[in-house]
Amino acid sequence: MSKHRVSRRQFLSYTLTGVGGFMAAGMLMPMVRFAIDPVLRADEEGDFIPTSQKMADITSEPVRVDFTFKQKDAWYESDVTNTAWVYKDDDGKIVALSPVCKHLGCTVGWNNSEKHPNEFFCPCHDGRYYKNGINVPNTPPMAPLDVYPYKEVDGYLYLGKAKPRKA
Repeated sequence: MSKHRVSRRQFLSYTLTGVGGFMAAGMLMPMVRFAIDPVLRADEEGDFIPTSQKMADITSEPVRVDFTFKQKDAWYESDVTNTAWVYKDDDGKIVALSPVCKHLGCTVGWNNSEKHPNEFFCPCHDGRYYKNGINVPNTPPMAPLDVYPYKEVDGYLYLGKAKPRKA
């Protein structure tokens, strides 16, 4: 035991300083983490999700391709299923379009309107898109369908996160 005696005033000063320091650290840590977290987070832009679609089976006719991936929200992990319309254009290049209408977020279908064959059609408000995903002028959608980046791995189609079409 130390021979140096601590006065009551010094003891209270040390105790309050220590408690205050712990409280300040408890308040500052979430703010520091909030500021640093985006820098440390892995880049999700490069994530591609496998589909069951073989690249060799893709033709010029758009087909619906469903793909599932795991999504983690805080502590809850769930399986999410997305859809893409995939086809080869006239140059033989793969085109993968999002089925989400840019007007109100309804789901568009390929060739599902008798009045407008060979177009993507949104039944919510008669939204129409050409085969390449560009919106038909004077119809409700004001922007073209989003485009999925893609890559081929072992003969299968892998899709990335849908992005707005660049003008």
